[in-house]
Amino acid sequence: MAYVPRPEDHFSFGLWTVGWNAVDPFGTGTRPVLDPWEYAAKLAELGAWGITFHDNDVFDFDASDSERHQRVMQLKEAVEASGLVIEMVTTNTFTHPVFKDGGLTNNDREIRRFGLRKILRNVDLAAELGATTFVMWGGREGAEYDSSKDLNAAFNRYREGLDTVAGYIKSRGYNLRIGLEPKPNEPRGDIFLPTVGHALALIAQLDNGDVVGLNPETGHEQMAGLNYTHALAQALNAGKLFHIDLNGQSGIKYDQDKAFGHGDLASAFFTVDLLENGFPGGGPRYEGPRHFDYKPSRTEGMEGVWESARANMDMYLRLAEKAREFRADPITQELMEEASVYELAQPTLDPGETIDDFLADRSAYEDFDADAKGAREYHYVELYHHAMRHLIG
Repeated sequence: MAYVPRPEDHFSFGLWTVGWNAVDPFGTGTRPVLDPWEYAAKLAELGAWGITFHDNDVFDFDASDSERHQRVMQLKEAVEASGLVIEMVTTNTFTHPVFKDGGLTNNDREIRRFGLRKILRNVDLAAELGATTFVMWGGREGAEYDSSKDLNAAFNRYREGLDTVAGYIKSRGYNLRIGLEPKPNEPRGDIFLPTVGHALALIAQLDNGDVVGLNPETGHEQMAGLNYTHALAQALNAGKLFHIDLNGQSGIKYDQDKAFGHGDLASAFFTVDLLENGFPGGGPRYEGPRHFDYKPSRTEGMEGVWESARANMDMYLRLAEKAREFRADPITQELMEEASVYELAQPTLDPGETIDDFLADRSAYEDFDADAKGAREYHYVELYHHAMRHLIG
């Protein structure tokens, strides 16, 4: 069977993914650098629906206004000619040396003001190009030395910066939401907002948090030893899953950015199961782009770049098919019933039940047979193994 991407799959790629020429801390590039519009045209040919980019993926940090405009318009024309959309734009506040101590949490106030202006300038660009998400990855917002930061002040400045950007979006009437992208470490030793949970806590403190949500990345959560599917689920549950970054990661190590599924395959399966099939008992669904934030291996040339881009979409489509078959299988449904998976969606208290009613219900405690219930079986292993049967055929 051919797995051919379609526009309705909403697959998108960052220009920094296929555009990475494989420079790393120990080696120079192994591939040529093409102009941004060349990547866009090829991604469209492969079946992608959209692209995303940082400002400095398209124009240099010190580009003049005229050069900035010319290059952005050239990319926009190529995107439109290819039938793609620009679904997300973000800002680079991590490459230039001025941001070596961060943009919004830098100890230097003048740098913070510069960083905030750079961000707002590109919020305007995102809105102009029709993007609906503005991702903010705080890769340099952090520290290597605990003595280097007034941590209370750092979180205050982070909150101030995010509220300023969110308030600006609302004041301009832009159809744009912010997606925070958590990551535990690399390039900073300890990055602020290392996980989805940390980011949700800060969002809850914002005055303009209604337009601030999350852009969780597979590898970033797994670098912290956490479960990516659970992170997506909590963000969905909170109404804050605005965007996603899919890739592959093999355990707790540096950020590998492998193609999606080229790491923990079982985790990738359950991620796709959630994204495509939703929660077993119903609930909020993710309707946004399936965005890939990966890096073609340093061993690959330009042919390998396009092969690896195609691999992301191919893997997702294969897993989506298997996940649909898994959910539709009567054996799966029977095992979920035996495991009481559907029962978890039933509230613990009855509709209208007061605390006094609950305390008066002897079946809930006084007459509850803990030994009998303790002896019940859940069949979780068999349910999981049945998922693996579908996964490996």
